[in-house]
Amino acid sequence: MVEIARREGCTAIAHGCTGKGNDQVRFELTVKALAPELKIIAPWRIWDIKSRDEELIYAQERGIPVPVTKETNYSRDMNLWHLSHEGMDLEDPANEPNFAKLLQLVVPPEQAPDKPAYVTIDFEQGVPVKVDGQALPPVELLKKLNEIGGANGIGIADIVENRLVGMKSRGVYETPGGTLLYAAHRELELLCLDRDTLHYKDQVALRYAELVYFGQWFHPLREALDAFVNQTQQTVSGTVKLKLYKGSVMPAGSTSPYSLYQEALSTFGEDDVYDQADAGGFINCFGLPLKVIAQMKQRNNIS
Repeated sequence: MVEIARREGCTAIAHGCTGKGNDQVRFELTVKALAPELKIIAPWRIWDIKSRDEELIYAQERGIPVPVTKETNYSRDMNLWHLSHEGMDLEDPANEPNFAKLLQLVVPPEQAPDKPAYVTIDFEQGVPVKVDGQALPPVELLKKLNEIGGANGIGIADIVENRLVGMKSRGVYETPGGTLLYAAHRELELLCLDRDTLHYKDQVALRYAELVYFGQWFHPLREALDAFVNQTQQTVSGTVKLKLYKGSVMPAGSTSPYSLYQEALSTFGEDDVYDQADAGGFINCFGLPLKVIAQMKQRNNIS
């Protein structure tokens, strides 16, 4: 957007976001980060139209074609990753969404096939590269997973989110391919990452999500966290099989040449690689702070 504005010699960029959402922040922070000299025009914040219904009437009176009617006037945003639905009956969190009427990418789970489906996803250093053994470029790979997940009722999220501007908002999101990628990638990380790295990555994931959600994609912290995540993914390579059934995603096996799982160590059967007597000394050392605190409480009659 900024690249084209500069190429065309523009002095301003306009967007159609309302004054209530996060999208306005994302557009404008990006413009400020890449082209601070450009002016930003946001009609929703300055015109007299106060609602989506008024906006629809305005378009109809002027013969402007729009893809919705008063009965289907949901606020929808779609990209390769997801389709969001907000507004109308969804504005009351007490209302159950009418998925048969609402969904466009995912079949309602009740209407998904009665037999489970399986899909395998291959990763190289954390990046998905194959679906069911077929190498695909990123866009085509996600499209394929959208089809597979959508056909099996996968990827419906009905949430109340906390917008950056301070209000709560209820929406339904369809993310079939993304749900499959997240589930598969997580299984591979559980197999390939050590405990401390995995747990720390989980902690910073929330902060990373906030940065993206708040529109701070070009923030130095996001770039720094990317460097950390990229380092963690050096050994996240392998294949994950998922079982899909009427909206649920279940792991069905994973393999990796970098797996840290050793059956000889984990087995409940007899082994000769782990001396269980070692656990006693470890627990004594690990539990020493708790023991010292308990002794102090006893001395001071603290319950």
